[in-house]
Amino acid sequence: MTRPGTGSRDVPPEPAAVLLLLLAIVQGIALVRVTWRLFATARGQRIPVAPQTEAMRGLVSVIVPVLNEGERLAPCLAGLRAQGDAVAEILVVDGGSTDATRQVFDQAAGRDPRLRWIDAPPVPVGWNGKAWNLETGRQHSAPSTRWVLTIDADVRPEADLVSSLLAAAKSGGLQAITVATPQQLADTGDAILHPALLATLVVRYGIPGSIPSRPEEVQANGQCFLIDRAALEAVGGFTGGRRSLIEDVTLGRDLVRKGARLLFAEPEAAGTLLQVAMYARWRETWQGWTRSLPMRDATSGPGWWSRMADMTLVQGMPLPAMLLLNRGSGGSAGGRFLRSVNLAALAMRLGLLIGMRRAYRQPPPAYWLSPLLDPAVVARLWAQALRRDHVWRGRPITRE
Repeated sequence: MTRPGTGSRDVPPEPAAVLLLLLAIVQGIALVRVTWRLFATARGQRIPVAPQTEAMRGLVSVIVPVLNEGERLAPCLAGLRAQGDAVAEILVVDGGSTDATRQVFDQAAGRDPRLRWIDAPPVPVGWNGKAWNLETGRQHSAPSTRWVLTIDADVRPEADLVSSLLAAAKSGGLQAITVATPQQLADTGDAILHPALLATLVVRYGIPGSIPSRPEEVQANGQCFLIDRAALEAVGGFTGGRRSLIEDVTLGRDLVRKGARLLFAEPEAAGTLLQVAMYARWRETWQGWTRSLPMRDATSGPGWWSRMADMTLVQGMPLPAMLLLNRGSGGSAGGRFLRSVNLAALAMRLGLLIGMRRAYRQPPPAYWLSPLLDPAVVARLWAQALRRDHVWRGRPITRE
């Protein structure tokens, strides 16, 4: 292409076209990184159902941290009571509940002597309340048990949960195993929001089922986290998470840093081992889960920033970019390249949605609309990640 009167001199590209080309290149690099991450983790391990054996008797202390869990605790305790002799004790550690949590516990405790109620001392200044409850439970647990299992009150354990975790830990030579829990969606809004949030984890860290070799690769879920007692004590118990918004991930990173083998994996079959009803309404998911979902703590390094950039470019950008290009900005070579990259990112997102469906129990049709919330979800995670001061259960937490 030439200008009239200038012979064969090339017309310099417009600045906007150059910017579109540069953006397409950067976004394409991020897409390749995410695609490779998904490919590398696609054949991960899962946790099969395994029956209890005599060798498992008395191996596990269960710690259930609670604060105003009167509406959710009963099914959790019922599932724990069904675990059999592998569970030596079930410690319910209360952080100052003012609802019917104690009454729910008392009704269950009359049927099972393994249940013990522990009133945690006031939370020290600067501590995450959940980490304090867990550490209080560890200090009160029987030192003779080999394993410590943390369970949140919103978990609905099936009868073979503990035996299956113990069998998987033994077969894999693991010092810790944490479950990517199947989720029950609260309402239509949650059916759209929750998968969009979950997808940010998969984009940044890959598909569950791998044993990380570096702390920055760790995923962990404190809703169900089995830890070898010796490995737990080697990292100072739960004290490492005292000023963390992600005390479970911080613990997992500490364990891996000390050389522990940790597995974060899904149950082998959908609907087995456990179910989780995390929040009662979508607004609670938006307020609560986005606080911890950035996965940022004092140990986050350069790798954290690159994963967040991948999430932004591959999950948060495609819809806005396509809208921009459709308004007349995509006629240049850079614009066409950018459109191709974003179409590939959207196709990958659809594939993620298909693959993530097994993480939910009978998701409604609204589930398939979750990509529409990707830009808002990515913006929310950045806003939460850059804040230091947060509130959890009415208590202030300053991220270290």
